[in-house]
Amino acid sequence: MARVFSQEDGNLSVRPIITSRSRAYADIDLSFVNKPSGDIFKKTDGAAVKQAVKNLLLTNHGEKPFAPYFGGDLNRFLFSLSEDFDELEIKDRIATAINNEEPRAIVLGIKVNLLPDQNSVRVYVRFQVINTEEVIELSVSLARLR
Repeated sequence: MARVFSQEDGNLSVRPIITSRSRAYADIDLSFVNKPSGDIFKKTDGAAVKQAVKNLLLTNHGEKPFAPYFGGDLNRFLFSLSEDFDELEIKDRIATAINNEEPRAIVLGIKVNLLPDQNSVRVYVRFQVINTEEVIELSVSLARLR
């Protein structure tokens, strides 16, 4: 039966049916700085995924049109720093957001530092870029103004 499918495809002796490919990831640099040629800079591979994860974590629910649950929604924790809540809730929120919305990253570790006296939260995320061995560490700081 496998021979029948191969003959129908017409590639029995040309190449194997199962192939692998690697992808290059590329995004626009959100600083929008011009190159001397007039074009804008691009971020590639790990830098592109790092920028995407940072934007994901800093986006609140409802900010992206037609995607009401997109984002990490971390700003809501800033207004309850003095109340009792768990760091595990923040870690869970971050892991869920990255797993659901960023298919190019695998979360390896998350560390959360709550600083209620300074009205801020610092988040450290370690993740691996899919199809590479590159491990990236991202630090995001959220602060509430008085």
